[in-house]
Amino acid sequence: MYLNCGANQLTMEESFEKYLSINTGIPENEIHVLTHQILKKDISKGTLLLREGEICSKIFFVEKGLLRIYTIDSNGKEHIIQFSPENWWFSDRGSLYFEEPSDYFVEAIEDSRVVFLEKELFDFGGPNNDLIRSFNDKLLNNHIRQLQKRINLLLSATAEQRYLNFVKIYPDIMLRVPQWMIASYLGITPEGLSRVRRELARHNRS
Repeated sequence: MYLNCGANQLTMEESFEKYLSINTGIPENEIHVLTHQILKKDISKGTLLLREGEICSKIFFVEKGLLRIYTIDSNGKEHIIQFSPENWWFSDRGSLYFEEPSDYFVEAIEDSRVVFLEKELFDFGGPNNDLIRSFNDKLLNNHIRQLQKRINLLLSATAEQRYLNFVKIYPDIMLRVPQWMIASYLGITPEGLSRVRRELARHNRS
């Protein structure tokens, strides 16, 4: 998976092409070398972009809207691994690079505009190879850092600590997703999430 790499943010109206120019340092008039073969799609809420068992053949960038990445266990319970709002990336790297069946479902939970990219985007940047590869390294390293932090939180942090970290990572989507999805991401029940929020509210009033 990819996460947002701490790159400069855009408003919802600004394009993927402008995002690349700002965050890679490639001049806008040369971005077409990278983007002339990309595909943008308007995706309706509820659409699945990837299903468990399929081979993930693309890298996704969310230009507008919100995706969720989740698994379903043997008991039919969903576990949300990641949310991807505007300016976030996603791909199942194991499936993409090793052609393994994916473990994930990717669903649009809002009407979204998604950019579909070939993995070769980061392999060939024409005269700007070094810039695009440096940007890819930043994405990958940030993904590893955030994944390690997420594993540590799930193994050792309290529900309150996990919730506060969620708010830090996803400050703009608290009102965009239902409570059960946030609870799923945190690995707690909706009732447990309600208790965490009540406790935090009580502490803030003290």
